[in-house]
Amino acid sequence: MKLDAQIPAGPLALKWDRRRFEMKLVNPANKRKFDVIVVGTGLAGAAAAASLAELGYKVQAFCYQDSPRRAHSIAAQGGINAAKNYQNDGDSIYRLFYDTIKGGDFRAREANVYRLAQVSVNIIDQCVAQGVPFAREYGGLLANRSFGGAQVSRTFYARGQTGQQLLLGAYQALCRQIGLGAVTMFPRTEMLDLVLVNGHAKGIVTRSLVTGEITVHAADAVILATGGYGNVFYLSTNAKGCNVTAAWRAYKKGAAFANPCYTQIHPTCIPVSGDHQSKLTLMSESLRNDGRVWVPTKKGDTRAPRDVPEDQRDYFLERKYPSFGNLAPRDISSRAAKEVCDEGRGVGPGGLGVYLDFAEAIQRIGEAGVRERYGNLFDMYEKITGENGYQRPMRIYPAVHYTMGGLWVDYDLMSNVPGLFVLGEANFSDHGANRLGASALMQGLADGYFVAPYTLGHYFATAKQPKPRPEQPEFQEAAGDMRELTRKLLAVNGKRTVNSFHKELGAMMWEKCGMARNEKGLQELLAQIPALREDFWKNVKVAGQNEELNQNLEHAGRVADFLEFAELLALDALHRRESCGGHFRTEYQTAEGEARRDDENFAYVAAWEYGGAGRPAILNKEPLVYEEVHMSTRSYK
Repeated sequence: MKLDAQIPAGPLALKWDRRRFEMKLVNPANKRKFDVIVVGTGLAGAAAAASLAELGYKVQAFCYQDSPRRAHSIAAQGGINAAKNYQNDGDSIYRLFYDTIKGGDFRAREANVYRLAQVSVNIIDQCVAQGVPFAREYGGLLANRSFGGAQVSRTFYARGQTGQQLLLGAYQALCRQIGLGAVTMFPRTEMLDLVLVNGHAKGIVTRSLVTGEITVHAADAVILATGGYGNVFYLSTNAKGCNVTAAWRAYKKGAAFANPCYTQIHPTCIPVSGDHQSKLTLMSESLRNDGRVWVPTKKGDTRAPRDVPEDQRDYFLERKYPSFGNLAPRDISSRAAKEVCDEGRGVGPGGLGVYLDFAEAIQRIGEAGVRERYGNLFDMYEKITGENGYQRPMRIYPAVHYTMGGLWVDYDLMSNVPGLFVLGEANFSDHGANRLGASALMQGLADGYFVAPYTLGHYFATAKQPKPRPEQPEFQEAAGDMRELTRKLLAVNGKRTVNSFHKELGAMMWEKCGMARNEKGLQELLAQIPALREDFWKNVKVAGQNEELNQNLEHAGRVADFLEFAELLALDALHRRESCGGHFRTEYQTAEGEARRDDENFAYVAAWEYGGAGRPAILNKEPLVYEEVHMSTRSYK
């Protein structure tokens, strides 16, 4: 497999301008001749669909929710980064670029990250023009707050509902195009497979989640904006519907899957309360602006938090990382929390929690001030835990949140399969081994509004492929394969529920490939996953039929893919014999317990190629070459 990142020549700051100038253009009249499929209508997908339709392309947009407004992007809480330097505190495009490269532990592609920082300044203007109600200072100027991994305030926010408000902005732009007839919307529709014609992505196979009908859709290019794969761990902050199926089916059609072991553990989640839980709830990282994280200094201290004197509290992030304190990056903060809990100093049931305390903030700005900034987050916390976060510290613990790995893409966001573009969390491109807070929304909107509309046109102007037709044998063969897969799932008729398999897979993944990994555990996991997968195909019980609304069948298809994908994730974690960002191998750490990278042997993107049914995946490497930054030991002390 050839991996050509298509990175433009010239100085880093001029690469994107040069690329845009060098791209071949499609004139406005000809744009109407091209059809585009967009799968997923979260921030990246809705932004891309609306922007491409505005340019004149004919767009078909697909989502499995009943409305694009239900995409998981609404769950993002704390904010969106942009290098506006409104606070005059030393921010710049270069500083955002460097913070992102450093935050990703020097495992991201330099050119893509710099473009992201450049484009960030345009995103805010776009969203303000759409009416997104960002928080404002008393005089009317847009407000900013700080976030993990940065020493400047560059995060724009709408209380704790930033993702929801941004999605509504993209949604209204999308609805305008639907009303104009430029976008055809297919809700409650799941992508089952990618269709290739002459090696180019030319369509998809879908299943109606209402009727079960399997159909094909043809287009001149396909855009996947289908989010991440965090639900392979079963318990995560992701919505229950989030899955790897679209990306995994594209992988099995030839698209490389890059860095799957880079999964992010978020330090600020509500702790697990019991085996009954099917998902976890995120508490925004923005809370760490004013909340202080601590545990008792003594093991087994079960006193109420207000009964623990100041001199018997360990504000461990402030102690270990004085320069960044409670705003240390997510991977580092998560491991620090796990460390104190492993020492027996955790709080709450089972000792799996640390305190996030707002007493000092309330004393400084008053409860009303805290409520103004984070009120809906405190309300959510109280509804879930029954505890009042204003009166006693919140309890938090790390949980799976975001996935930095994804389908490999070049500088134009096109995968190694021509005509298949991948945006947002579904690609691997911008975050390296760890994502800084408030950067997911930034990447999704950057890809959808400001990158794909340029690069897609270049593909159309240069590829010059014939118009695909649904009647072509490639489409009918793919549809037949998906009908057979559906029949196979329904025919097993075993005795175990789909959910029991998903839960068992998640437990073994979290235990042996979660916040910490080691060679012994990963090898055991690679033996356990195929055995569980074999059991699934012998003993799973999928009730109901295909020709109806059948959520059990939907879940079965997604879990079947997780059972295959989990093996690739574990394999990637085993082969990467170093610690970096969210990938922490216990054999590779410093004396202080920090991640120890191996730049000599692992400064590359691991892009895995499908080897065929029953055969191992093939590793391809894209070297990471840095022109502007020098790889250094990552320190937030």
